[in-house]
Amino acid sequence: MSSGAGRTPFTDSDTADEAVRATCDDASTCKRFATSKGYWTDLYVQYFVRQIGERKAPEINRGYYGRVRGMNLLIDAFLKKTQCDCQVVNLGAGLDTTFWRLKDENVMPKKFFEVDFPMIVARKIHHIKTKPPLSKPLIETHSTDSLRLDGHSLDSDRYCIIGADLRDLPALEEKLKKFQINPELPTLFLSECVLVYMTPEQSSKLVNWVADTFPAAMFINYEQVNMNDRFGQIMIENLLRRQCNLAGVDVCQSLDSQKERFLSAGWESVNALDMMTVYSVLPQEDVARIERLEFLDERELLQQLLQHYCICWAVKDKLSLGEASI
Repeated sequence: MSSGAGRTPFTDSDTADEAVRATCDDASTCKRFATSKGYWTDLYVQYFVRQIGERKAPEINRGYYGRVRGMNLLIDAFLKKTQCDCQVVNLGAGLDTTFWRLKDENVMPKKFFEVDFPMIVARKIHHIKTKPPLSKPLIETHSTDSLRLDGHSLDSDRYCIIGADLRDLPALEEKLKKFQINPELPTLFLSECVLVYMTPEQSSKLVNWVADTFPAAMFINYEQVNMNDRFGQIMIENLLRRQCNLAGVDVCQSLDSQKERFLSAGWESVNALDMMTVYSVLPQEDVARIERLEFLDERELLQQLLQHYCICWAVKDKLSLGEASI
């Protein structure tokens, strides 16, 4: 917890939270490996994860490729639609590098917020402070010489990272307000394998709060799906072995249950595709390129993996954002 916040009475044990924090490293090391193989370009992940690490299976690399490409297509569609006159809030951002990509591509939103456990935020801030390729883009887009900084938050004109627990909505809201979030701007919320670690009630409250607070908003959620079958059960058991409890797995039963979380919280239009479908609608020239990078022995295993993840996106259309679709 951040200093002075006191203990919050959550039922989840510290061990479970620690295991969830460890998933942040998993995602980053997988992305580091896949980019080292040429699946996509990320000039910044190397500053968060120094070692390329052990080899990852080709189906894992292709899975991450689909995840990154699919999320980026929707993010970029939102920025184009709003002409960057918007905000982005990445919930459970981990060591994500999207802000730096958008800065390089000159499509930055008005402000980019990241939220994660204070412990992860402290680590990310340390990387940013000690590595000029990470800090320079922040300073270049900032109006004064010094960034606003404490142990669990860093704030600049265009980028802000906040240590908070997404299950404690009053504290989250207070911190976002403190760092000048503007509910009147169209706002994009992102979460990748985050809501699944919260109970269905907690994640419903979160998506409800977003819908109630931001008149024009989009929410993109990447997460497990079809978790009722044998393959899904094995995924759950593997995570449990690492003390990772998927508290929200009930919402991951089907594309319909994923959509229902948003529809019942007042979102106006909701879409969901499993990653097998996303993979098939990505630019096929690039898919052909990455499929030449490594030989894939078990195409069936890739299909099973992709059928157990999805991207769900919801829109609240008060500013006629239109239906951003892949």
